[in-house]
Amino acid sequence: MSMRSFTRRRCGPYAVLAAVTGLLAAGCGGAGDGTPASRDGTGPARTTLLQAADRGPDPFTASTVLTSDVAPKRGSGPDASPDPAGSAAPPPPRTVDGATPGLYGAAQSLPSCDIEQQAGFLAADSAKAGAFARAAGINQSGLAAWLRGLTSVMLRADTRVTGHGYRDGAPVPYPAVLQAGTAVLVDAYGAPRVRCADGSPLRTPDDGRPAGGGARHEGRAWAGYAPERVIAVQPTVRTLDSLIVVNVVNESWLERAVGTTGEQDREPGTPPAYRPADRPVADAAVPDASGGHDVGREGQVAAGDPDGLLVGPVNVG
Repeated sequence: MSMRSFTRRRCGPYAVLAAVTGLLAAGCGGAGDGTPASRDGTGPARTTLLQAADRGPDPFTASTVLTSDVAPKRGSGPDASPDPAGSAAPPPPRTVDGATPGLYGAAQSLPSCDIEQQAGFLAADSAKAGAFARAAGINQSGLAAWLRGLTSVMLRADTRVTGHGYRDGAPVPYPAVLQAGTAVLVDAYGAPRVRCADGSPLRTPDDGRPAGGGARHEGRAWAGYAPERVIAVQPTVRTLDSLIVVNVVNESWLERAVGTTGEQDREPGTPPAYRPADRPVADAAVPDASGGHDVGREGQVAAGDPDGLLVGPVNVG
């Protein structure tokens, strides 16, 4: 099974996972027209830091996270609390291709999120389901099938995204940083598309940079958080069949087929030539995972992606 070709399906649970890897997340408010704005709707949006278990602003649904005992390995001591008004604008995150080995973590044969529960929450509220579909860039009629085609994993680096809250019947976009260890659903292009702690649809940041020249952080940082270690995931141009993730129980490589619940997890036939701990995703670039494929070109929509969900920062919002 190729580590770059990825077909959509369901994910896998986990329980003892992030304790071994050290992970967590962030996200917050915006404007209903798709342009992130400040909480009061004026001025540039502030990047909201969301810890892995935080509910986030204006959550879409109750949590569907199946992970437990998430104890970050990186950092120690009390959380830091950056001053929302006075902290400096964060630097642009380093872009990482969605096919990169070790970008995500999982426990073998276990999903991190309950996809059926997530689909059920949205099916019970048509207005909310419609808002979710608009934010995700999909048709509401295909929402349940789309969710079941995602893969349940955990972030292994603090990751910048565009999150969405649900307010006054509409999706409200906001720039966010999700803590490593956050349970997410990933699409066939290797990009996070749902945050399971609050049911928030996720999109790729417009350009991987803070919204507005004067954007600042708000929210409560976590031990080990450092703006220069934040990444942004660049969706691949071609769909993937599987992801090469880190087994968070024993820090080994694990291949997870896209859209499965983990029942097909196996050791990769051709694992990366390095150990997961040797090249942390947040620390430095890793070898090109595209295998010669043209990965992540801005503005290009791939075949088989009628919703325009795959491409780079230009048209994935």
